[in-house]
Amino acid sequence: MSAGLSGRGIVITRPREHADALAERIRAAGGEPILFPTIEILPPEDGSAVSGIIARLEDFDLAIFVSPTAAIRGHALVGASRPWPRRLRVAAVGAGTAEALLERGFQSVIFPPGEADSEALAAVDELRELHGRSIVIFRGQGGREWLARELGTRGAHVEYAECYRRARPQADARGLLARWQSGAVEGVSITSSEGLANFLAMLGPTGGRYLRATPVFVPHPRIARAARELDVREVVVTGRGDERTVAGMAAFFARV
Repeated sequence: MSAGLSGRGIVITRPREHADALAERIRAAGGEPILFPTIEILPPEDGSAVSGIIARLEDFDLAIFVSPTAAIRGHALVGASRPWPRRLRVAAVGAGTAEALLERGFQSVIFPPGEADSEALAAVDELRELHGRSIVIFRGQGGREWLARELGTRGAHVEYAECYRRARPQADARGLLARWQSGAVEGVSITSSEGLANFLAMLGPTGGRYLRATPVFVPHPRIARAARELDVREVVVTGRGDERTVAGMAAFFARV
């Protein structure tokens, strides 16, 4: 890979367990990754609820995973108590989540070929006619309700397996603010609206001003809208995936 980010400090805000691959790509492009997680992944508050769903996975026709985290945490919870039912098909919101499932031994995963989001998954042929089907959605606590509602309008019975929860880390931002003040931060990768809101809260007023004046790279227009609503001046939608994220960063900095 060319050194398209030569010497540029890029803050990575995704959860720590998902940051390494992007950090390596940024290094390969000549940049300096700065890890500052704004979301921490924790066990669900009510473990009995997801355990009850897992115990009756045979009741479902399809399991949908909404993120790589859902794939990793959900698969681990299932594997700790039982085998995966042979007839239960799996689907993912995008290629990254599908890859996480394939790495865990699934032979066939339904996922949209283009954009990675709930709307794209709902558009695949296998999800068009769902009358009388039962679907379980593996996700974190809370989150968007659009997919479950949409599948319900198509005749599906939908339940959630909430296999983790997200929290704002208790982190000291003073070191990051010092780097920002010295000019060593030139870009920020944000992968969710929740992570963006957490970041602003963790940075405080001074850090918020730094962030709003720094180019922010996001994977989806929905996150870009959230950033602009919070007065971030420069927001670049790169598309999903580490390769596209770094390519979008390099293309942006080549123009400035």
